Amino acid sequence: MRTRKATLPDAKHIHELISAYSSDGTLLPRTLAEICENVRDFVVLENEGRIIGCGALHLYGTHLAEIRSITVGPRAQGHGGGSKLMKALMAEAKRHRVDCICLFTRAPEFFSRQGFVMARREDLPDKIYKDCHVCPRFHRCDEVAMVRGKLPTFAILPEPANWLVKLEALAP
Repeated sequence: MRTRKATLPDAKHIHELISAYSSDGTLLPRTLAEICENVRDFVVLENEGRIIGCGALHLYGTHLAEIRSITVGPRAQGHGGGSKLMKALMAEAKRHRVDCICLFTRAPEFFSRQGFVMARREDLPDKIYKDCHVCPRFHRCDEVAMVRGKLPTFAILPEPANWLVKLEALAP
C-alpha cells in the first residue's frame, strides 16, 4: 500500500469510495463535481494499482485545516491504510505550516490514536460557517469535533460581524 496526491482521473474512484459510506451517514455525501473541484485536497491510498482509500485536507488558513472524507474500502480495512492516509495528510498540513488540524467524526477512537483530542464545535467557527450551517444534521449533529495542535484564536470568515446572527437565525 502507498499514498499519493490525487489527480483528476482519480475523482471517479474517490466519489465511489465516499458514496459507499455516505448512504449510511458515515461520511457526508460529495458530488462528483465537488470532488473534481477539490481533487487537489485529496490523497489516495493504492494497493496493486487500485485506489482503496482516500482522504482530503481542506485548508482554511495557516491557523486551521480540516481532514475530511477519509475512508478505506471495506475489504482493505484493518491493514493500516487509514493510518497511512492520516500520515500523508498530516505531512501535507505540516508542509503548509498549519497550526491546528480539525476533523468531525463518529469514530473518535481511531483519531485519538492519531493524536487528536476532543474539542468544542464553537472553537472552530471557520468550519461551522463554511460547512455545518448547510448540513441537514446541523441541529442534530452526532459527530465529535477533534483537533490536533493549537486551537485557533481567530477565524477567517466573510462578514465576521454577521455570520453568528445568520447561524442563530437557522436555529429552530
